[in-house]
Amino acid sequence: MSEYQVNEKGYYGDFGGAYIPEMLYPNVEELRQQYIAIIQSEGFKQEFDQLLRDYVGRPSPLYLAKRLSERYGANIFLKREDLNHTGAHKINNTIGQILLAERLGKRRIIAETGAGQHGVATATVCALKGLQCVVYMGAVDIERQAPNVARMKMMGAEVIAAESGSKTLKDATNEALRDWINNPVDTHYIIGSVVGPHPYPDMVARFQSIISAETRKQLQEKTGIETPDYALACVGGGSNAAGMFYHFLDEPSVKLIAVEAAGKGVYSGESAATTLLGREGVLHGSRSILMQTDDGQVIEPYSISAGLDYPGIGPQHAWLYKSGRATYASATDDEAMQAGLLLTQLEGIIPAIESAHALAQLEKMTFKGDENVVICLSGRGDKDLDNYMKYFGF
Repeated sequence: MSEYQVNEKGYYGDFGGAYIPEMLYPNVEELRQQYIAIIQSEGFKQEFDQLLRDYVGRPSPLYLAKRLSERYGANIFLKREDLNHTGAHKINNTIGQILLAERLGKRRIIAETGAGQHGVATATVCALKGLQCVVYMGAVDIERQAPNVARMKMMGAEVIAAESGSKTLKDATNEALRDWINNPVDTHYIIGSVVGPHPYPDMVARFQSIISAETRKQLQEKTGIETPDYALACVGGGSNAAGMFYHFLDEPSVKLIAVEAAGKGVYSGESAATTLLGREGVLHGSRSILMQTDDGQVIEPYSISAGLDYPGIGPQHAWLYKSGRATYASATDDEAMQAGLLLTQLEGIIPAIESAHALAQLEKMTFKGDENVVICLSGRGDKDLDNYMKYFGF
């Protein structure tokens, strides 16, 4: 087994596990005992593959961005997760988890969301399957992601504002966990990233691994070689990056680069550059790296992108960082916004501001001219038009 994948105790190297209150133990243990058998069953695999194909629209294209490639002097391929139904990679995981919930007999679904993409993806699959849906979202994020809130409500989801703390993703997660403790029997919690207690980080990464599985096949068709020189992705909790890296982890020739949100500057006090600023500790049920004070209080993160302002990072990412297998860089708000505008004007593709953080890393890289670079374009920019308009004064 790969040293970068989860072990039988739920750890990636020094990170992972299930640090949970006793009242959550039955829920998490039920999942842990059953998820592998369920997702490896023929019936599950058939329905999962069929929905990814006919409902989500997979495989998502691998697009050679010619003008971007000319600018940076490398072959830059975009893995177009923005073209999925609902506009982001999040749907890959919610399809997987809704099928799992059905097989566990759960009729009520809860989720947390930051940018709203995971909330929309959860509401979408609940509508598809006729299941009750409750989404927790920070009050601040509800304001800055109004179109996604409207989408969730149109699909019949109840959206509950988290009014505590910074009123963002961390607080929405806390509220969802409280709900799950109070409703252990009929409720499944769809976590949207590779965070939380084991088995969530592993389960979400498995559902998102379709990204790198397709990329290998598509690269082979386009270039004659399955592995790129570089694989890049933005990272908050880290699910699109986990999916982009999954099938390259044991290929040392592939340089993995994850780009965090540096906000107004890594050391500005308004940042979400977790690996640079964080220390080892426990957040939302797993041991990982998180931004915390000397006495262990979580430091509020900040990013212009609602999907990256999370104070921790998934345990697999923490291990990839500590072991040196992947490089963790960061991009400021300004760098990400400029990179988003550049892609729009060179290729006619408006990226989510989250994805624009990964694109911003290109400015800091030098290429020989023949390298193949794959960037996970994790979401489309429709949800961020308001932010783009305010920033650039359109």
